[in-house]
Amino acid sequence: NRERKKESGNNTPGPCASLREGCRQQGWSVLSVFVVMQVGSLLQQLDPSHLTAPHRSLPRAVHCWSEEQLTNQLQVPVLKSRDTEAKEKGGLLCDLVLEQDNHHLNSRSPVHVWGYFFDCMESERSQRMGNACIPLKRIAYCLCLLSALLLTEGKKPAKPKCPAVCTCTKDNALCENARSIPRTVPPDVISLSFVRSGFTEISEGSFLFTPSLQLLLFTSNSFDVISDDAFIGLPHLEYLTSVLRVPQLSDKTIITSCRFIENNNIKSISRHTFRGLKSLIHLSVRHQLKLRICNAGRLGASQMAVGGAFLAAVPSGTETNVLSEPVQSALERRLSSRFHSHKQRSLANNNLQTLPKDIFKGLDSLTNVDLRGNSFNCDCKLKWLVEWLGHTNATVEDIYCEGPPEYKKRKINSLSPKDFDCIITEFAKSQDLPYQSLSIDTFSYMNDEYVVIAQPFTGKCIFLEWDHVEKTFRNYDNITGTSTVVCKPIVIETQLYVIVAQLFGGSHIYKRDSFANKFIKIQDIEILKIRKPNDIETFKIENNWYFVVADSSKAGFTTIYKWNGNGFYSHQSLHAWYRDTDVEYLEIARPPQTLRMPHLILSSSSQRPVIYQWNKATQLFINQTDIPNMEDVYAVKHFSVKGDVYICLTRFIGDSKVMKWGGSSFQDIQRMPSRGSMVFQPLQINNYQYAILGSDYSFTQVYNWDAEKAKFVKFQELNVQAPRSFTHVSINKRNFLFASSFKGNTQIYKHVIVDLSA
Repeated sequence: NRERKKESGNNTPGPCASLREGCRQQGWSVLSVFVVMQVGSLLQQLDPSHLTAPHRSLPRAVHCWSEEQLTNQLQVPVLKSRDTEAKEKGGLLCDLVLEQDNHHLNSRSPVHVWGYFFDCMESERSQRMGNACIPLKRIAYCLCLLSALLLTEGKKPAKPKCPAVCTCTKDNALCENARSIPRTVPPDVISLSFVRSGFTEISEGSFLFTPSLQLLLFTSNSFDVISDDAFIGLPHLEYLTSVLRVPQLSDKTIITSCRFIENNNIKSISRHTFRGLKSLIHLSVRHQLKLRICNAGRLGASQMAVGGAFLAAVPSGTETNVLSEPVQSALERRLSSRFHSHKQRSLANNNLQTLPKDIFKGLDSLTNVDLRGNSFNCDCKLKWLVEWLGHTNATVEDIYCEGPPEYKKRKINSLSPKDFDCIITEFAKSQDLPYQSLSIDTFSYMNDEYVVIAQPFTGKCIFLEWDHVEKTFRNYDNITGTSTVVCKPIVIETQLYVIVAQLFGGSHIYKRDSFANKFIKIQDIEILKIRKPNDIETFKIENNWYFVVADSSKAGFTTIYKWNGNGFYSHQSLHAWYRDTDVEYLEIARPPQTLRMPHLILSSSSQRPVIYQWNKATQLFINQTDIPNMEDVYAVKHFSVKGDVYICLTRFIGDSKVMKWGGSSFQDIQRMPSRGSMVFQPLQINNYQYAILGSDYSFTQVYNWDAEKAKFVKFQELNVQAPRSFTHVSINKRNFLFASSFKGNTQIYKHVIVDLSA
């Protein structure tokens, strides 16, 4: 072609230039271009007679043709080799087509496509040449194959180089004194080892660039933190090991010492440290959190799998026999040849006290877990481990508690989840209401829960409802009055009534008008008997509704009112002139009777609490007895535990008391110091029994009932200014505590259940 171009003076690029340019665009090497050109020249020389044959011109230079385009252009069938068919997945044929001036195709000549070339020849001329062309053809075809390989090789990306701090072989890499975990380790290594490294943390995704790892060794390192997902992206990792030395592996490998590194200091591991290690089969946490490949020794002891072989695990220092061939082969495939002169040591004295919950989650292939040598504190944070030990199929060596004192030296493997009391509760601040209050009551009406709060300074009864969207309490309605001290709701059949007790202007009864959607006053309470109301209690006896008002004035009467179908009317006046501050309705049984009878307990600043019993014949309460040695009791509230009746007696100065009904009288069981207390309220929330002792001079004390001791124990402190009542409100499976305050904001607390083992 160069000679012809000189004669003709034609500057048009020839096929070599076009070929060279096309190959350069494809990223092929110069050697590949040279081989391609030589093959093209050799194919031309196979049959010179084609120059005189009838011909059709071919397109010039290098092009990519579809099979249909090539057939239409040449008007001849395309015969493809197997190699060519394998390269046609994309539907194109990238072929070298020679100059049209040099090639003429007979219409009967099939086009043979060999890789990136095609050869045009007549079957007649092929026969005429006979066996003389066979060697040349074979040489041409070999060159075609060689060029294809060169072209393919030219496109392969360069392999990552071994980091400067590492020594790499085909399957193994050993990194010494690395300051960080390198990201350029060859991705197909199956064993990666770090010796005397300077990094202190194994962070998330540290080994994403070595997905083929099966064995990961940390030798004499000083890292103390292992983060979540530190080993993510290692689905084939079977052994994660921290060792000092690895024994020499030869045809007759003998392991004479197999302990773990001592004096490491792993301070922190995260819950999801081992997430993604689905192939992990052996986890050892002896004297620190770690995974190991030994102890190794006599076959037949507790065994661990090593890629289809088994390596026996025996105590440290035990003499060992020669490893069997499968064991040796399995280890040799996984350990770097750089370890051949070393021994294995122990990981000891790291003093782990706990492990994160679910650290073994997803490690379904685990067969052995060694946690010995740690100082585990067997508290609620370790309850999950006891539960896991109960259902795992992995072999776990015996481990022991170092604390708390009641569990010291007890075997963790023998503990039961029932041994841990990890469910606790607390009252968490939820909402503040910007006003003072005295009494707070809750009631159900029209399938909804409501709260009513008495505001003494504004003289209102404020009704609250639950906002299901905002998850807070909001205003629903109000009743306006004067110096309101008690707003007591009572629902009779489907009708809501509210008894409003006021210090001035008399007390009244309101009815909820559902048509007008407001409260309407329907009745006044006689002012001659109720002069200074301090407390109201509602109750039901034999399908009759009653309420009683405790009057604290010198001239007032504590009076019981009964519903007669149209309104509430005076039913009975209890003792006069005693300045009652509180009244409590309860039911207790008196021997020999076992049926509980209605009783009232009246508290007064001028006498001991008085107990009244209901007389079924007269339908009246009769003075029965009093509670001795309990003068100056401001209020009495009751609660029940397992059928027994208890009362909480509030004293402003002195000791408030908890007493238990003994059949004929109440008996002391507990005393609480009181300093300015005007409320000692028992509350039951789900299965939890509380008693809350308010104080005008210090924090409010919350007590929780201890069933074993049959007493209250201190539970929590609340900061409420001058509390006057505590009320439990349950809405949508949520439990709240309302705390009224005479001098500050009304506070709402949420009852929260906390699982310390979570």
